[in-house]
Amino acid sequence: MSFPRILRSALAMALVLGAGLAPQAMAQNGPLRIEITEGVIEPLPFAVPDFVAENGAAADYAVNIARVIASDLAGTGLFREIPSSAHISRVSSFDAPVAYEDWKAINAQALITGAVSASGDRIVVKFRLFDVFSGQQMGEGLQFAGTPQSWRRMAHKVADAAYSRITGEGAYFDSRVVYVSESGPKNARQKRLAVMDYDGANIQYLTDSSSIVLAPRFSPSGDRILYTSYASGFPRITLMDVGSLRTQSLAEQPGTMTFAPRFSPDGQRVVFSLERGGNSDLYMLDIGSGQLSQLTNAPSIETAPSFSPDGSQIVFESDRSGTQQLYIMPAGGGEARRISGGQGRYGTPVWSPRGDLIAFTKQNAGRFHIGVMRTDGSEERLLTASFLDEGPTWSPNGRVIMFTRETAGAGGEARLYSVDISGRNLRQVTTEGAASDPAWSPLLP
Repeated sequence: MSFPRILRSALAMALVLGAGLAPQAMAQNGPLRIEITEGVIEPLPFAVPDFVAENGAAADYAVNIARVIASDLAGTGLFREIPSSAHISRVSSFDAPVAYEDWKAINAQALITGAVSASGDRIVVKFRLFDVFSGQQMGEGLQFAGTPQSWRRMAHKVADAAYSRITGEGAYFDSRVVYVSESGPKNARQKRLAVMDYDGANIQYLTDSSSIVLAPRFSPSGDRILYTSYASGFPRITLMDVGSLRTQSLAEQPGTMTFAPRFSPDGQRVVFSLERGGNSDLYMLDIGSGQLSQLTNAPSIETAPSFSPDGSQIVFESDRSGTQQLYIMPAGGGEARRISGGQGRYGTPVWSPRGDLIAFTKQNAGRFHIGVMRTDGSEERLLTASFLDEGPTWSPNGRVIMFTRETAGAGGEARLYSVDISGRNLRQVTTEGAASDPAWSPLLP
């Protein structure tokens, strides 16, 4: 389901809550719907009682997992949680019949119940979803098992399943974000790579702050990260294995600087900018063979390349027309066509994982914006505006954009924000201190 279709007036999206991870329609009467009228979404009321702890060791997990599920869904702006203080029924057994009338009385339209058991190094989470007003359980529910350390992942998976079936959208909660963690004064910032859950939990630092790092990017499989490192004193694109943290410099060319790298959709190639003699062009590197090919050759700055999801095209920014604008060319190089046409400057383009939109940074009339446009440059929409917004990255389902927002003044600092591609639901992402340059991972395996 494409996002523009989601935005159409008076659109109704049926609640589809089935067994398994793939959406499955269930025969039912009067399914739940999210009504979108003139672009205004009325959040769907839902309830997530604390999950049932099936043994003593599961008590904390049962409470915490339910809270993460509720936070995931409410954080989308499409759902509104009914607080536990309003609940009439109390769920004391996973297999107990649902008191639908009690949930109707508080206007809960969707109900998620679950149970958790814990033993040694294993916890099991199971849940069910219900259409309250039709009085039906929706499918057989799902079950996840893992280590105690993975309890948040299991909560995200439950929320992903509910979200996908209600909205028809792909999942995105069970994912991670790599970013640049910043500390120190504004004129002498120390920067290191960090990775966290999409909601800011489980932060892990990948590098120290001994050298500047910029623009990290996940591989399509999520097990490697590309970034720009100044460890040598000059910018060099670097490849890191996320598991071992081993690194290697790529495309080393004497007398050059390399930066702004990004993986191809198959993860086998890297497109990046190479500066030589004051001129920056785009190059492609085959990681396995080390073969290097030049994609552009112009007396201008060509940078910030991003592949289309099918790998056939590259969008990039260039000042070849005299100002910073967006262009698309074949992935193997060749004639480029300009797609940006509005007032101001455009940069940092990123192709949506759905393939239908390109996100970008725009500077115009003293303000910075995060925006989206069609791949032919049509239907440009600005989603944000501030002193400095830049560097968009897409969620795995192509519905949410995360970016950097920096405040003005000597005490200003960078923070991460997210926004729905309708321009709704602008939210700050929790991080430990200042943060910039986010890049979303694919869904975790």
